[in-house]
Amino acid sequence: MTLEEFGINLFKVVCVFSLVMPMIAYSVMAERRISAFIQDRIGPNRVGWQGILQPLADGLKAILKEDFTPAYVRTAYFWLAPAITFIPAFMTMAVIPFGSTIGHQKAVIADLNVGVLYSFGIVSLGVYGIVLAGYASNSKYPFLGGIRSSAQMISYEIAMGMAVIPVFMLVGDLNLSKVIDFQRTHGWLIMYAPLSFFMFLISAFAETNRLPFDLPESETELVAGYNTEYSSMKFAMFFMGEYANMIAASAMMVTLFFGGWMLPWITEPASSIAAGFLHIGIFLGKMMFFMGVFIWVRWMLPRFRYDQLMDLGWRRFVPLALANVLVYAVALWARALMK
Repeated sequence: MTLEEFGINLFKVVCVFSLVMPMIAYSVMAERRISAFIQDRIGPNRVGWQGILQPLADGLKAILKEDFTPAYVRTAYFWLAPAITFIPAFMTMAVIPFGSTIGHQKAVIADLNVGVLYSFGIVSLGVYGIVLAGYASNSKYPFLGGIRSSAQMISYEIAMGMAVIPVFMLVGDLNLSKVIDFQRTHGWLIMYAPLSFFMFLISAFAETNRLPFDLPESETELVAGYNTEYSSMKFAMFFMGEYANMIAASAMMVTLFFGGWMLPWITEPASSIAAGFLHIGIFLGKMMFFMGVFIWVRWMLPRFRYDQLMDLGWRRFVPLALANVLVYAVALWARALMK
């Protein structure tokens, strides 16, 4: 890699990080306002105009609070766990094409040929931070939350991984940019693989520990689960990691099933810098829709019992995902024979 290429990639990293961090902050703000609307409350509306600066106040509060480490925890692991949870969510963003081109540069940090394998591999690392937090806290409620999280993520990662196999059987490539190129000529993949999208969406709720799958931090049973003993910025890193994972899951759904940066009447790569930014805006708009779905579901559906969660993952989704892969394999084989 030349120095110029390194500088361009570094600039892309800074741009994506500078975009994702405010998205996390205002996703929290949106969740608080939407939940208030659903529950017929007002919500935060005092800091700045209509509460627009509330995320800044929340961030300052997290920074200025006492960073307390209990005497009975395993200190090194206790400090390491939030970082292990926080970092993988951002690393996933590296392979997601958030636009077509800007000038002569692709709107993706790393256009890997195995982009989807990279994203699934990195996302699966986040569970280690949660398990480590439960272990390091040396307390029964965090430990139970960590055990629940590991079992839950293993269960639904299998279904999520198999859900996207038909997509790549249709496209014939693991590169996420090629997935979008396929949708330029053939239409959005939600039309070809609706069941895959449905399983991916439900599994994404489980992978991000969102209701109705928030058993690892179930406050009615576990106080706050794996992050019970955390405060200040270490707690904030868990919190930001959850919302960053939601953003990454939303971006993956947009890329895999909803055409990425395209609309039905906008399918050509950018011919100017303005068109390039328009494509990024389209991609972000689709992402915000799915973030709204994550938030809406949290405040509308009750939590599963743990046995229901595991039953859905192993006895429903895994067999259904296998059958889905088999159906697409037979269909594509039959199509190849007819040719």
